[in-house]
Amino acid sequence: MIRTGTATLLAIVLGCTAAHPGRAAGADAYHVVYSFQGGSDGTAPFASVINVGGTLYGTTYTGGAGCPAPGCGTVFSVTPGGSESVVYAFKGEAAGDGEFPKANLINVGGTFYGTTVSGGAFGGGTVFSLVPGGKETVLHSFGQGSDGDQPLGGLVRVGGKLYGTTNLGGTSNFGTVFSITFGGKEKALYAFKGQNDGAYPEASLILVGGMLYGTTNSSGFDHLGSVFAITPSGTESDQDTLTSLTEGANPYATLIVLRGILYGTAIDGGANGWGSVFGFPAGGIATPLYSFTGGSDGGDPLAGVVSVGGALYGTTSAGGGTVFKITLKGKERVLHAFTGTPDGNLPEAGLLDVDGTLYGTTTNGGATNNGTVFSITP
Repeated sequence: MIRTGTATLLAIVLGCTAAHPGRAAGADAYHVVYSFQGGSDGTAPFASVINVGGTLYGTTYTGGAGCPAPGCGTVFSVTPGGSESVVYAFKGEAAGDGEFPKANLINVGGTFYGTTVSGGAFGGGTVFSLVPGGKETVLHSFGQGSDGDQPLGGLVRVGGKLYGTTNLGGTSNFGTVFSITFGGKEKALYAFKGQNDGAYPEASLILVGGMLYGTTNSSGFDHLGSVFAITPSGTESDQDTLTSLTEGANPYATLIVLRGILYGTAIDGGANGWGSVFGFPAGGIATPLYSFTGGSDGGDPLAGVVSVGGALYGTTSAGGGTVFKITLKGKERVLHAFTGTPDGNLPEAGLLDVDGTLYGTTTNGGATNNGTVFSITP
């Protein structure tokens, strides 16, 4: 799988209209919460949403009134009833602001923090803070070399700092793990070498037992991607690499931990070449949980999974995409197969559980093919 850069993402946003040939399954209640119109309200939400006091917040990769077409992206809010508002429209590199946010937000004490893929003072993306009333601050501009370039993933808070990854940059240009204070002091903790340690991380990090775990979508053994662990101080430990004929290849997504096991997805490989859901104990060996076939069950899971009631839920993107459920014994069921209009197309974000209802986004499809926020109640 070729890693996805800014130009490729824009091509997907502006040109992809593929629809899934399948159909919605069973009695699972699927609902389009909001269809983006493609103008000032935003276009192409790649990221998952977060819940703050019953309102959902997220980002769109393009759209918004902050800069010329196709727009530099937005932060938006939407109620479960479908009332959408733009919280902030990014102004882009020309204004020293970020552009093209691809990752989800995090909420720390009522302030949102996030990343943009490009823009900022040096064109390499930003870390920003945003007060829900609309005041945005660029905390750090990437693109100076060793500090990193193109942060595609979101942030995680550990103590008094935020931690994240950049897809490029660092001493070898294979990406970095970085920390940043709330005041904007950034430090590159680790620069990937593109060897057994991996290259091109796209996912957010998670904290488990004092270690930060993440994925790289390339390099490692056989150049199929890796799962890595790193201390908050920057000591890296390669945990496992993926093999295409067993647990999968090219993981793009954030991991989760459930009952002491790390679970993730790989967009390629697996037994059938359409990606997989895999799991392994920290410090152990990865094992496949389910291999997608590329048929009615879906394929190419770009997003990670979420745990609800002891089962795993996620999305696939191939052919338009699905929402699926997988038991910890590896039994998979499709809850919804996207058709494009009006229900959405190409989900690339993970799901959010709010009291048993799952919320997600699609990058395309919906009423005007500009993406959606949807809900599904299994």
